Amino acid sequence: PKAISFLKQCMAMFVAEENVDFRIHVENQTRARDDVSRKQLRLYQLYSRTSGKHIQVLGRRISAKGEDGDKYAQLLVETDTFGSQVRIKGKETDFYLCMNRKGKLVGKPDGTSKECVFIEKVLENNYTALMSAKYSGWYVGFTKKGRPRKGPKTRENQQDVHFMKRYPKGQVDLQKPFKYTTVTKRTRRIRPTNPS
Repeated sequence: PKAISFLKQCMAMFVAEENVDFRIHVENQTRARDDVSRKQLRLYQLYSRTSGKHIQVLGRRISAKGEDGDKYAQLLVETDTFGSQVRIKGKETDFYLCMNRKGKLVGKPDGTSKECVFIEKVLENNYTALMSAKYSGWYVGFTKKGRPRKGPKTRENQQDVHFMKRYPKGQVDLQKPFKYTTVTKRTRRIRPTNPS
């Protein structure tokens, strides 16, 4: 009887653990800052689906009117956490892309504020959306004329917030590609002969 009671308790615990939702734990770990690991730095352009041009960080002003290879459209993207949080800085101006409390996109010389952190979301259509880490549900977005849209007026499914990562004209990937070694046929190992 005691063994059956213990077995029932174990089964109840197992069923309870099976229904645990780990999404909250994963989300919390993704949002936690990673100050230990080496930050990864990438250089690319962000092509706006609506304007047909690239995001530019022009000091305090932000636009999506940059041509391919434009010096103001070259962005340094630094990973901020274990997950997909990034800080985006204009290579030419050293200003960070940020979103203020009114939802306006602005450039700031200091990118340590949470307003300058974005969550990269790769969408089903393979475009990337950048959601503010501080103001959940607000996205980086631009009109057809390349003007910034205010965060509260953006949604993930709008084309205004869809971007494509592109390397600047004439630049190759900063990281060396992994080289594979192919073996075509096995060779027999030749043992050295002992002179006797």
